[in-house]
Amino acid sequence: MAPSGLEDLFGNEVSDGPNVEEGDLLRAMVIAGHPDDSDVGAGGITAKLAAAGWEVRIVVATDGSKGSSEENVNQEELISKRIIEQNNASKQLGAKDVRFLNFVDGELEYNRTLIEKITKEIRIFKPYAVYTHDPEAIIINNSFVSHSDHRATGLATVDSVYPTARDRLNFPDHLEEGLETHKVRELFLWGTNQSNLEIDISNFFEKKIDALKEHKSQFDFTEEMQNRFLERWKNEEGKYTEKFRRIVFHR
Repeated sequence: MAPSGLEDLFGNEVSDGPNVEEGDLLRAMVIAGHPDDSDVGAGGITAKLAAAGWEVRIVVATDGSKGSSEENVNQEELISKRIIEQNNASKQLGAKDVRFLNFVDGELEYNRTLIEKITKEIRIFKPYAVYTHDPEAIIINNSFVSHSDHRATGLATVDSVYPTARDRLNFPDHLEEGLETHKVRELFLWGTNQSNLEIDISNFFEKKIDALKEHKSQFDFTEEMQNRFLERWKNEEGKYTEKFRRIVFHR
């Protein structure tokens, strides 16, 4: 492993994708604040990668226990329902599996505990690429407020990607458990005001919509809502895309 240094801060390397001969695995990890966030932010690329033979693991930071406006909602039932919905949605997209960290919805804090949990997931799965929320965006495109759980998840994920998952002296108890350090090669942030990559997901857009439809506790798929989703991800050329802020790390 290369020594710790400034090389990972530059973020301007051009990537040709995974190099299997150098040990890269065709694996991507999507780390989201709540059930449904991964499908909103990266459902299309999840389906696209899975169709290309990648293993995609979804990691959900919170239990989704506050995702309802109904009176007298049973939160334990809501948590169970949202777990089922996320698993079903991930199957629609072809994801390998879903991992739940089970922090309390709406109360997620950026701290060492959260970083350790995410770092451990990265070291277990060893993804080539990680997708998550952009932690810098509080107001997105002057239209959306980024949930505090999104920002905490995104920032903890960025810090887990660099430097903690890579460096042996961060969480050495992982090594005692048999987990090796891991260097993520590419980082993709959705919900950003600084996108530098637009990915055509037109061939997988129906899968993205099908995944979102699994989140019945969150979305009422009226024709109006579906049209709103259609317009949200359609660019000027009429293609459906997902936009990311992409950082490529030096080897």
